[in-house]
Amino acid sequence: AGMAVQVMVLPSPRCLFDDPVQIRVAGLLPQQAVTLRASLVDESGELFQAHAHYRAGSSGELDLSRSPALGGSYLGVEPMGLLWSLKSKAPYKRLAKRNVLTPFCVDLEVYEGYGDMSRLLGKCTNERWFLGEGVKRISVREGRLKATLFLPPGPGPFPGLIDLYGSGGGLVEYRASLLASRGFVTLALAYMAFEDLPAMPEVLELSYFEEAVNFLRKQQQVKDTGIGVLGLSKGADLALSMATFLPGIKAAVSISGSGFNSFIPLQGDGFIVPPHPYDLGRMKTSDESGLVDFSDILDDHRDPATWDCRIPMERSLAKFLFLSGLDDTNWKSDLYCRDAVQRLQQYGREVEFCFYSGAGHLLEPPYLPLCQASIHKVLGVFVHWGGQWREHAKAQEDAWHRIQAFFWQHL
Repeated sequence: AGMAVQVMVLPSPRCLFDDPVQIRVAGLLPQQAVTLRASLVDESGELFQAHAHYRAGSSGELDLSRSPALGGSYLGVEPMGLLWSLKSKAPYKRLAKRNVLTPFCVDLEVYEGYGDMSRLLGKCTNERWFLGEGVKRISVREGRLKATLFLPPGPGPFPGLIDLYGSGGGLVEYRASLLASRGFVTLALAYMAFEDLPAMPEVLELSYFEEAVNFLRKQQQVKDTGIGVLGLSKGADLALSMATFLPGIKAAVSISGSGFNSFIPLQGDGFIVPPHPYDLGRMKTSDESGLVDFSDILDDHRDPATWDCRIPMERSLAKFLFLSGLDDTNWKSDLYCRDAVQRLQQYGREVEFCFYSGAGHLLEPPYLPLCQASIHKVLGVFVHWGGQWREHAKAQEDAWHRIQAFFWQHL
């Protein structure tokens, strides 16, 4: 008997999704063996869960920032392990937020022992939001633009960012909403596979991205010192192209990208950057899992025959940051990023970069769990993205801090 078991999330059970929290349990017996379980139901009704075995201290307390997990979804002292190790029962599901106006609710439960989870001792809910207090979400359908603008509270002026996701297309808002919650005016921009934008465009027009830059620059809360652009995968080479060909871009971040144009021709004013030559015949499908491996479909990027596809970043006045995982099984992003970094360095340009061992292709905001494989929305096949759980989680935390520090420094 004694006092009831209390599960606490500190400093508050309500926070932003990228906030670390302290999870504590009080009122256990000294040295009591318990299982902690986290559960999250996403917007499509998919259940994601993680669990870990712990032993209470001599005073019947548990503090996940000090107590090691002895088994379960992860081992050792991992204050946020219950979040980053969330996994769905059905394979190949990716946890992503569709509607940023609602939180993800994570139920934290403590069960007796390490076995059958039959005796619940205590529970609480951690509400994790994607939109900070007072951040405005504004849908943008102006000219050709299909985007969402996020405005931090207050008059500013704030640095302005354009946020681009990859070839899965759609209008992805959760990274942009978190960045706005951290003090950036952020425009999440769709460029394929959304509303009437084709799933696989014949060509992407630079003027479309220029329209986005002009739209952002004229917002009165945006600092007039220049714009930042952030892209993942296909969005990364678009970010580099924008920084190279469009005026007014001061800083660009490439996540799991490349220094050449990929898959879709890019039409500029009187020029075209062709896509890097590739052959889908070099795609490998695993008999066992049915997962597709794209990593060998590109021709050799060192072959001069491919060099007209390179983005001439050395002409840009922008600052660059390259981030990639060494366990990316979808794209040889470490190789392609190293190539881009070397090229910039050859021209005496300053460039920052960070390669993460054990991290996969989908480097997301922190505490979103690793997705090793999922369906590619445009190609309709299951793709292997790579990554090791703990290393990937650490990489996401580090990358998130680096991205924000980089933009604050240069914008």
